[in-house]
Order: sequence, then structure tokens, then C-alpha cells
Amino acid sequence: MNRNTKINALLLLVVAALAVLPLALGLGDHKEEPFAGADAEAETAITELQPDYEPWFSPLYEPPSGEIESALFALQAALGAGVLAYYFGLRRGRRQGAARAEAAGPADARTSGGAGADAGTRADIAASTATAAATPTADDPGGSGGRSGSRSVGGSGA
Repeated sequence: MNRNTKINALLLLVVAALAVLPLALGLGDHKEEPFAGADAEAETAITELQPDYEPWFSPLYEPPSGEIESALFALQAALGAGVLAYYFGLRRGRRQGAARAEAAGPADARTSGGAGADAGTRADIAASTATAAATPTADDPGGSGGRSGSRSVGGSGA
């Protein structure tokens, strides 16, 4: 086992312990709702301390049941995890691509399809076009290669 595998296994074990231990030890058995959220706990504490307290804000949307509220929370958590996973994957991919490009060296940059290859291809095309334009043809002894605005595509000369 390499070092990263050991670390991942240890982290997985810690997460499993955090999920199982509260259930196994019976934490929260003395409460009506043993695993209520922090919002409910805070609301209960405030009501006990100051019964006439009035909240400053009210929720924009209050789900009709606790199950829907839990589902919306899970959806929000999943979307956030997806965004984070995308970001870190993108960063890793860019870093690996840069490392591969650096390892390939400047000689392979033209053939690997990178930015250097694109610029090199454009320069080659420009050079061959300039050579073709300067070469006289049978239709055009002046050397424009048959490319002029007044001629037709076939080069027949109007």
C-alpha cells in the first residue's frame, strides 16, 4: 500500500466512525428529536430564554414537511459537491497537461497540437501561399498565381 492509499483508507474510516458512533453510543436518546438541526436547537434555546422574542426575518420559502426540507438540503449539498469536484478536477487536469507539455519539450510542441503547432502551421501556410502567389503560371505571366479579383474561379480570364 502506498502512502496515499493509507491516508484515504484512514479518512474513510474516520468518516464512517463519525456516522456510526453517535448511533452506537445512543447520543441524543434523551431528546424528542435526537438529531434535529442546529436551527431547531437555537430556536428552542431562544424561546426558553426570551419568550417574547420576535425574529427579524422570515424564510422566503418554507417547505410543507421535514422530508422535503431534508431533500432540498441534500440537493443543495450535492450541487455544491459537484461544483467543487468539477473545479478541483479542472485544476488537476490543467496541471497535468502543463506537466506533460513541459515534459514533451519544445521540439515536440509543434507536432503535439499545442499553441506552438498552431502558430507553426499558420507560418507554413503563409509561406506556401506567398510562394504560390509569386510563381508565374501559364494564365498569368505576372506571377499572381491566377488570383485576382477580376478573374473567375476557373482562371479563364473573363
